[in-house]
Amino acid sequence: MPLYHPDYVLYHLYISHYALIDTLDIDWQAGFTAITGETGAGKSIILGAIGLLMGQRADAKAIRTGEKKCVVEAAFKPTHPALPAFCEANDIDFDTDEIILRREVMISGKSRAFINDCPVKLTDLKEVSQMLLDVHSQHQNLLLRDERFLLDTLDGYLQAAPDAANVVGQYHDLYKEWQQTYKKLQALRRSLMDNDKNSDYLSYQLEQVESLNLQPAEQQELEQEQELLSHSEEIKEHLYQAAGLLDQGESGGVIRQLRGAADALSRIASHYQQADSWADRLTSARIELDDLYQEIVRGTDQVDYDPQRLAFIEDRLGRIYDLEQKHHVTTSDELLALRDEWQAALTQSSDMAETLARLENQEALSKQQLTECAARLTAKRQEAAAALTLELTSLLRELGMPHVQLSFHFEPASEGLRPTGADSLTLLFSANKNIPLRDVSTIASGGEIARLMLALKSIACRRGHFPTIIFDEIDTGVSGMMAESMARVMLQMSTDCQVICITHLPQIAALGLHHYKVYKEEDETATHSHLVPLSSDERVEEIAHLLSGVDVTEAALANARHLLGYT
Repeated sequence: MPLYHPDYVLYHLYISHYALIDTLDIDWQAGFTAITGETGAGKSIILGAIGLLMGQRADAKAIRTGEKKCVVEAAFKPTHPALPAFCEANDIDFDTDEIILRREVMISGKSRAFINDCPVKLTDLKEVSQMLLDVHSQHQNLLLRDERFLLDTLDGYLQAAPDAANVVGQYHDLYKEWQQTYKKLQALRRSLMDNDKNSDYLSYQLEQVESLNLQPAEQQELEQEQELLSHSEEIKEHLYQAAGLLDQGESGGVIRQLRGAADALSRIASHYQQADSWADRLTSARIELDDLYQEIVRGTDQVDYDPQRLAFIEDRLGRIYDLEQKHHVTTSDELLALRDEWQAALTQSSDMAETLARLENQEALSKQQLTECAARLTAKRQEAAAALTLELTSLLRELGMPHVQLSFHFEPASEGLRPTGADSLTLLFSANKNIPLRDVSTIASGGEIARLMLALKSIACRRGHFPTIIFDEIDTGVSGMMAESMARVMLQMSTDCQVICITHLPQIAALGLHHYKVYKEEDETATHSHLVPLSSDERVEEIAHLLSGVDVTEAALANARHLLGYT
């Protein structure tokens, strides 16, 4: 049977000091690989280690006793188309030949993640591992009850159609755009509600301040004038006194005395040289005092008691002081600053109202575009559902369900537009004649669900969604001919992707192109788990064990050879 391109492969796995594993260092091949082993031999341990690469929670208890850390590393061919761009965006070295994922867990419980030896966040490791590997464990069968899984499955299927490849992405982009606009709109509405509650109050406060017609620094000027008018008589009396002392007419004030002193010194200047300099200085002092005297006289004339002006000033200051006390400020300039803030807030409310109108139009248009896209998405999903139903039905008939019926049931989602679209989706199922279709999660048996999931994975592999897929006992609940049918489906899948199946069934193990065995052994100090490839003769013995148990009979060996096609 021809294999898919060998680049699509997990080709190496290394595990050290994880649970019962000392060291596991093994190569893998393309195609269909079976893994068998007794219960408790360590198959789940290997899956647990791989789970660390898939981003699962690290637990220091998983580290082998006596060791300081465990390491899990896997090497893949990096053929997923999104990998180069992802590595470039995250500053990760990209090699076209291989991509290596590694997770280290320390005894402290901390862990580290690497891609191509570059340290990365765990979310990055998880994202890349999901591009390369799908691990289908038994609990994933429960996903058939999950509407999101059904929608994702259908969307993955329809994107393979050339005319529908972009509709899912378009919807997601439009939904994101609508949500961003809607959130802005809601936030603006809340702000406007808060502003509306305060606008009347702000308008009233603004009106009170504006009615004063305050001017910058007015309070300081008024307080100075109030001080002058309140003490005008006292000020005028002392100004008169000062003026009189400077110039007392014929009786001789300070100015007249300075003039006399300067004249006296001038008379002796011819005899006493320094006297001339002193006379000049006295003359300068007299001139300065005379000028000061004139200013004092003018000040005396300017100071007059004006009771009406004083009453006006005290009334205006009183109104200013009342508003300052009300608003917890101390100057008229601070009141003016508050006025400016209130004006800005009221102006903002007006601007916000205009912005609200624009956002409402934008949100309505965005929602209309999203609604139209949702309708297109629903139509494409319904087309894809019809085609997928035909493929699933055909596969399930091969898997022993000759009378199977399937139907994807669409209803409008109760909440309207959702991140996943406007659809509510249920998978209806019936495996028998004359049994009405019902929700698959309520009517299908474990074996039927296992086969249905295998069929879904098979179709997904056919469309290149999984470079490598690991099945963990997907054969639970089936046996005999059904097991062989499932094995043939997996073998067919391996032409499109690498398939690794952990199984207890000889019919499945026998159809593997490659066969590994998990076993454990005990020594005096510990129990050790191993994974080894089997030769042709070892495969015969292992499958005979699966057929007959511990005691291998000649009949079991013959049957094993027959299953393997060696006879």
